[in-house]
Amino acid sequence: MSGAANLIETPLTKVRDQIARACADAGRDPASVTLVAISKTFGANAIEPVIAEGQRVFGENRVQEAKAKWPSLKERHGGIELHLVGALQSNKAKDAVALFDAIHSLDRPSLAEALAKEISKQGRRPTLFVEVNTGGEAQKSGVLPEETDAFVKACREGYGLQVAGLMCLPPADEPPAPHFALTAKIARRNNLALLSMGMSADFALAIAFGATHVRVGTAIFGERSAAAEIEN
Repeated sequence: MSGAANLIETPLTKVRDQIARACADAGRDPASVTLVAISKTFGANAIEPVIAEGQRVFGENRVQEAKAKWPSLKERHGGIELHLVGALQSNKAKDAVALFDAIHSLDRPSLAEALAKEISKQGRRPTLFVEVNTGGEAQKSGVLPEETDAFVKACREGYGLQVAGLMCLPPADEPPAPHFALTAKIARRNNLALLSMGMSADFALAIAFGATHVRVGTAIFGERSAAAEIEN
């Protein structure tokens, strides 16, 4: 990137600056935080300018949508790392293991079993995050906080999975800080180094609580519209 290009402030550079400031405030190295640009519903015309700015880690919610657009993008651009941040059906574990470098939504024994089978068969080992439903919301996936220790142990000992971290999505109508703190506490006692916490509105706060992966979409790509959605 040229010096002139570096002077142009873009949504991505703003987010990167905010991450750097949040890390400075928390006494952390900015390199300890991975920005996952959430590109769900956006096509190549919106994604490629972000790639051109040097972003290489992207997140998708749906396996089918990712299968439709990322293989060709990865052919054109090297070094792409793809994360699945949405709920994963067990019958799509094969495609998920083949396509994604990280899966943030491990949340039940049937999925653990399906992922273990595909990891063994394909020889690929995506980074795995257990999703914690910190708010106990019935409409959301995720393991309840009080059941997370046992589930992590079952994933490790029963299914042979290398769980690397936890993911949480706090309730929209509650302050996120207690949910970030709880997720970090559970991670510490399970010796999990990675924390997927924080989105466009609260990623700076998540960094203060130890987030290693922040999932930012709107602040980079803008608001999603129905017209932008990709049919699955």
